[in-house]
Amino acid sequence: MRENIDAMSHYEQWLNQPHLPDNLKAELQAIEGNVSEITARFGANLDFGTGGLRGVMGAGLNRLNIYTIRRATRALAEHVLAKVPDARHRGVAIGYDCRHNSALFANIAGRTLAAAGVKAYVSPVLCPTPELSFAVRQLRAAAGVMITASHNPPAYNGYKVYNEHGGQVLEDDAADIRDRMIAIGNIFDVPMLDEADAVEQGLLLTTPIAVRHRYLDEIVELVKDISVGQHARHQLGIVYTPLHGTGLVPVREALERAGYSDVHVLEAQAEENGDFPTVKSPNPEEPEALDMAIQAATARGAELVMGTDPDADRVGIAVRTKSGRMQLLTGNQVGALLVDYACTKLAEQRHVTNPIVFKTIVTSDFGAEIARSAGIAVEETLTGFKYIGDRITAHEQAGTHQLLLGYEESYGYLLAPIVRDKDAVQTCLAIAEMAAFHRQNGLTLVDRIEALYKTYGYFQEDLLNIALEGDDGVARMQKALADLRQQPLVVEGMDLAYVEDYLTGIRHFIHADKSDERLTLPKSDVQKFVYESGDWVAIRPSGTEPKMKVYAAVRGASHADAKQRLASLVEAVQKRVQL
Repeated sequence: MRENIDAMSHYEQWLNQPHLPDNLKAELQAIEGNVSEITARFGANLDFGTGGLRGVMGAGLNRLNIYTIRRATRALAEHVLAKVPDARHRGVAIGYDCRHNSALFANIAGRTLAAAGVKAYVSPVLCPTPELSFAVRQLRAAAGVMITASHNPPAYNGYKVYNEHGGQVLEDDAADIRDRMIAIGNIFDVPMLDEADAVEQGLLLTTPIAVRHRYLDEIVELVKDISVGQHARHQLGIVYTPLHGTGLVPVREALERAGYSDVHVLEAQAEENGDFPTVKSPNPEEPEALDMAIQAATARGAELVMGTDPDADRVGIAVRTKSGRMQLLTGNQVGALLVDYACTKLAEQRHVTNPIVFKTIVTSDFGAEIARSAGIAVEETLTGFKYIGDRITAHEQAGTHQLLLGYEESYGYLLAPIVRDKDAVQTCLAIAEMAAFHRQNGLTLVDRIEALYKTYGYFQEDLLNIALEGDDGVARMQKALADLRQQPLVVEGMDLAYVEDYLTGIRHFIHADKSDERLTLPKSDVQKFVYESGDWVAIRPSGTEPKMKVYAAVRGASHADAKQRLASLVEAVQKRVQL
C-alpha cells in the first residue's frame, strides 16, 4: 500500500532528529531544497509486499535504513504474537548476506524483536537464504527474516519474511504485517533493546553453528547419488564462482563432502563484497555474470561452470560440449535436465513417495512433459518460489505428494524439501552429480538435452524486460495491460486457443464451443495467451523493479522451427506493447 503522505514534514522531522546517524543526516542535508528527491524519499512508505521490503538504502520512509527495519520488525513481532502459537518462546531466526549494512540490519531486527519480548536467533556467519529457511525449520521458530536484496545492484538491500514452515509469507500474512507497520505512528518511537541487555535477558541469541552443519549434512545425504562412482566425481573438473556472495563456504563444502576434488573457486570473485566489483550485475541469469568463470574453465579444461547469486538461492551453469566449447544453459534447460535426472533416479530415492514436480506458470513446459511421460504429477503455481514452498507444505500436511523437484525459469531449483525456498547450495551438488552421472555414460549435459529435444520436441523460450522509463512509466504499463485485456495478443500464423487472466481468475476460450473456466490459483496481475500449437506468451508487471516482464515459449519440430516460432511471438509482443 503506497499512500500519499506529507513528504516535506517528514523530511523536516528526520532532519531534526537529535540521534540520527551522521551518514543519514549528511544525506538529508545534501538534498535540502530538492523537492523531487525529498518526495522520492518521503512521499510514500517503502512497500511491504509478499517479498517483504526491498529498496535502495538511505535516509527516508521510502528507503531501507535502521528505522524502516525497526518498524517492519515491530510489525512482524506483533504479527507472530497474534498469529503463531508460542511465538514469544519459539522466536524468530535471522540471517544476512554480504551486502552493505546486512549485518547491522540483522542486529537491529534482533534487538527490536527482543524489545517486543520475542526471542531472536541471529546467524553467527553470512548466511545463504535457503539456510535461513532451514534454520526456521530446525529451530521450530515462529518466523524468519533474511536480510538480502538477492541479485539487485549494490545500492539495494531487502528484508524477506518467512513463516513458521520456512516459506516466504504469502498475501494474507504480508498484508497483516503491512497494516501493522503503517499503523506505527512515529517511526522513531519503535522500541529496541540495548544489545547487552537483550543478550542478558536471553532474548538475543546466536543461531547455533550446528544448524549449518546439519544443513550441509542433509544436503549431502539427500542429494548425493549412490550410482555415481567416486572416480567420476574426481574426474569432473568444476569452476565455481560465488559472485562475491554467501555461497562460497557452503557450496564448496557440500561439493567436498560429496567427493568432488577438482573444484576451482574463482579467486577474483571469491571475496564476499557488497560492491560486486567484478560484475555488472551479480545475477547468474545474465550471461556476462559467468564470463570470468567460463574463461577460467576454458584455461583449465574444466567441464562445468557454476555461479550462485549473492544470497545463494539461484545458480547458473555452463558446460563443455564434445567440441570443447563452453555453452551456457538457461534456467528452463537446467530445470528440464533436473526433472529428467530426478525421474531416472527415482527408484533410488526411497524418501520420495507419490512424487510431484512443481513449476510456475511462466516456466517452460519442457520439464513438465518429461515428468508426465514418466507418470509423475505436475502442478503449476504463480510466479515466485513462495508459492512452490507453500504447495510443498500443503501436500506434505495432506499426505498427498512429496517433492521430487520444484523449479522456475529464473534459475531457482529445489530437490530436497529440507527448506521451503529455492536452494543453490543443494542444486550445485545436484548439478555436479547429474553431470558426473551422464559423464559415466559418455555424455555431456548438452548431449543429454539434445536427446530430450529429439524425444519431447524442441522447446525454446525468451524473456523480455521492458523498462518503464519516466514518471508516467507505470501509467503506460497499466494502459498496455488494460488494452490486452480488451483485445488479446494476435500472432500471425498462430490461432489463439484461450487466454488465462489471473487477475480475474478466468480462462477464456476463444471458440464458442467451450465455456469459460475458473482458474484455481490466487489472483495475480498476469495474462497468459495460449495458442493452438501450445506456444504461449505471459505478461506481468515486475514485483520488485519498475519494468514489465514478457515470457514467450514455443515447442518446434526442430531448432530452426522453434527459433522461427519464437521470433514470431516476440515480434508480435514488441509491436503490440510499445511503452
